Amino acid sequence: MLNINFKKIAREFPRKFWLVVGVSFIDHVGGTMLWPFFSLYITQKFEVGMTEAGIVLGLFSIAGLFGQMTGGALTDKFGRRKLIIFGLVFSALSTLTLGFINQFSVLIPLAVVIGLLSDIAGPAHTAMIGDILPEQQRQEGFGIMRVVGNLAWIIGPTIGGFIAGRSYLMLFIIDAVISCVVAFLFYLLIAETKPEAHPGTKPESIFETFKGYGSVLKDYAFMAFLFASMLMGFVYQQMYNSLSVYLRDNHGIEPGGYGFLLTSSAIVVILFQFSMTRLIKNKAPFKMMALGTIFYMIGFTMFGVVNVYWLFVAAVVVITIGEMIIVPTSQTLAMGFAPEEKRGRYMGMFGVTWSIPATIGPGAAGLILDNLNPNLLWYFGGLLCLVSALAFYGLHLKLGHQERFQPTPEESAAG
Repeated sequence: MLNINFKKIAREFPRKFWLVVGVSFIDHVGGTMLWPFFSLYITQKFEVGMTEAGIVLGLFSIAGLFGQMTGGALTDKFGRRKLIIFGLVFSALSTLTLGFINQFSVLIPLAVVIGLLSDIAGPAHTAMIGDILPEQQRQEGFGIMRVVGNLAWIIGPTIGGFIAGRSYLMLFIIDAVISCVVAFLFYLLIAETKPEAHPGTKPESIFETFKGYGSVLKDYAFMAFLFASMLMGFVYQQMYNSLSVYLRDNHGIEPGGYGFLLTSSAIVVILFQFSMTRLIKNKAPFKMMALGTIFYMIGFTMFGVVNVYWLFVAAVVVITIGEMIIVPTSQTLAMGFAPEEKRGRYMGMFGVTWSIPATIGPGAAGLILDNLNPNLLWYFGGLLCLVSALAFYGLHLKLGHQERFQPTPEESAAG
């Protein structure tokens, strides 16, 4: 599994791709230092329960949903680079603001504004990778992005857990500085990647660009894929907010221990993601989504059953195996549904697979953790993953082995 020729891999991908990878790594280091501990920050600083923290996280996410949709249209209209730089600069300003506020009532409206504007660049990131890489390289390209992102998970949560035990404010300041550095590097090193319009194509007005979401909503196979992904997303995103509080309150595991769980996941990805991606790249993609979701079902259910720390680590490893299958496959599938001229909008819609679960999930999890048997959170999660796996398998039976569901412009012209 580990016999990988890294020099050969480096030569296979274009220089622009590696520039994006390098800049993204720096950005991920800042994010992974702060956001895994955000639920702990809210509950500790403002002395509220996970229900209140879940409401705030939900507001971030529902505003982020509208931000992603807006960003998807603006990405197709104005390009990727401008949106990404704007998102990084605004992220720095908003992170500093979050670190300095002292009243919970202020956090609520702030969450709406920050969620709306901070997520506006999300579709541009994914669309840029789709622009740079040809179809046959995308799954491996997304796998490489995951490896590099998880290198950041080794650095970020470990340092973040150490700093969080002393000063949450310092986490916010460091993340803001890193966002500014990344914005400058992006401006300096990375050119626009948006494909040129085909000759004779009439430019869309901004109204027509947003109206283009109508054709995305009518892509029923894509919408079914999003629905199955959202079911799985309700469970997966608990690892990055509710799990830290659950482990602290029910098993006495402090932020440093939680940070190591995330670091162990990152180590598995770094060691095995290349090999996993090459192993599955020629397999039926929806079958792989179903298989990965079964790993999620097993791993998340384990959280409600085990009570020894090393078994929590084992549960995270099981989940990570599923993640190594699901993440590059789902991104490749989403890109395969998208016509070239609508990549931003399709990626904006793809963002709902995280935004909607992140809107509803933390609040629902908070109600369970604060009022019911906390283990029920993970039993319900296992059931949702089972339903999601069955939905992905149903899509496999309907759509078969396809990875791309839209014709290229050349195929459309020929047809």
